[in-house]
Amino acid sequence: MKTPDVPLPEGVRFHFGETPEQVAIELADSVSRFLEQRLAEAPRASLVVSGGSTPLPFFRALSEKALDWSRVDVLLADERWVPEGDAASNTTLVKAHLLQNRAAAARFLSLKQPGKTPEEGLEAVKRELRDLALPIDVLILGMGNDGHTASLFPDAPELPLAMDAASPEIVAAMSPPSQAQRRVTLTYPVLAEARFTALHLKGEDKLETLITAVSNPDEVMAMPIRGFLKSGLQIFWSP
Repeated sequence: MKTPDVPLPEGVRFHFGETPEQVAIELADSVSRFLEQRLAEAPRASLVVSGGSTPLPFFRALSEKALDWSRVDVLLADERWVPEGDAASNTTLVKAHLLQNRAAAARFLSLKQPGKTPEEGLEAVKRELRDLALPIDVLILGMGNDGHTASLFPDAPELPLAMDAASPEIVAAMSPPSQAQRRVTLTYPVLAEARFTALHLKGEDKLETLITAVSNPDEVMAMPIRGFLKSGLQIFWSP
């Protein structure tokens, strides 16, 4: 399989494999090496992941890595405002597939807190994250075919605030009309400063979306993923 022809910005690395499992193992190897390095330098390390079906093989591979997981803080880049146990809950997904095996010892910081709406729960979310050291160490992003990442949706009325690079807020409530559930997301300035950022993609449709995103990098609000297509990003893709 030859390297897909994607005109990436300078400093962006592209990793690809024949199968999702192959790419997941390579990503898990890269993440575990980086976390191990950070744990040698700092008391704790942070790992921010995304939900959906694409990261599941990565979660399973990473959960077996021999790290000092008791010193790792795991949290989601975003979450739907649904109860844990709901089919749409990424918290449930992460607990079932990542926080298993050796990774069961990690500390999970939940973006879903009590409250009928994300706005009602936002202060509780901030309290949950008050001990999270910034910048984030490892960030694993996904991408929708509309160019969203985390819950930074192009049609969300709160997007300008959440994407404001000067915002002091760590989280934002989001209500994109295109989505069935309201959400909470880490803000762009928090996500963009991660020490290690990977974009984990699967499928030809995501490759086409990526090509569209890199073709017009300045229109960030139209495709928020464009804000992350910069030097240092590592893209992991499989068909």
